[in-house]
Amino acid sequence: MNSVNIVALRTIWIKECTRFLRIWVQTLVPPAITMSLYFIIFGSLIGQRIGDMGGYTYMEFIVPGLIMMSIITNSYANVSSSFFSAKFQKNVEELLVAPVPTWVIIFGFVGGGVARALLIGVIVTCVSMFFVDVKIHNFSVIFVTLLLTSTLFATAGLINAVYAKNFDDISVIPTFVLTPLTYLGGVFYSLSLLPEFWQWVSKANPIVYMVNGFRYGFLGTADVSFGVSLGLLVVFNGVLYFVAWRLLSRGVGIRT
Repeated sequence: MNSVNIVALRTIWIKECTRFLRIWVQTLVPPAITMSLYFIIFGSLIGQRIGDMGGYTYMEFIVPGLIMMSIITNSYANVSSSFFSAKFQKNVEELLVAPVPTWVIIFGFVGGGVARALLIGVIVTCVSMFFVDVKIHNFSVIFVTLLLTSTLFATAGLINAVYAKNFDDISVIPTFVLTPLTYLGGVFYSLSLLPEFWQWVSKANPIVYMVNGFRYGFLGTADVSFGVSLGLLVVFNGVLYFVAWRLLSRGVGIRT
């Protein structure tokens, strides 16, 4: 990677980070408030009636899932809104005419989404400490899962923005796909509580593997193997990167 590409990548990444940090009241505060409500309602109030989940309190059990849920939604939203805004304002054309490789554009935008997701993850984790004693089984597992998941959904957000023709198209996937899959992804319950048939159905949901991989890093236990979760994350990231690279290289949704 030559110095020109490094400068271009750093410039795009700094621009993306500055974008969400400038409006931190809208990008960083709402997830903290939302997660606090989840902890109060589902953890403190309802959790006391549910009891233990695999040897852990219900609050301890849902903490990794709630952190992962905020990471997924914010990494996706950051890139989809940013890239579509660049399309809408026509300044994405400056990137197309610049001598910048496609991968630099992808890494720059995705890097901004990952930075926001990491920051949100830290904020939500700090909020959770007010409600429960957060346990960490393996920090490396937590970091790798967080990094790969945020990269995956940031790339997915970029692909959504490429195809989007108006701002309404940006909210379709989060509303009708991400939200249902996340709530059915084992955030609030263990798959072992489901009948055998629905356990197998749930395992078709990719978010199940991300939530459980993240939960393994905190608690040392999960419904699915961490090796399987890691393998799927790597494969999904590779596939979505190729799709994003292909779309941007061909100018789909950008060149008219």
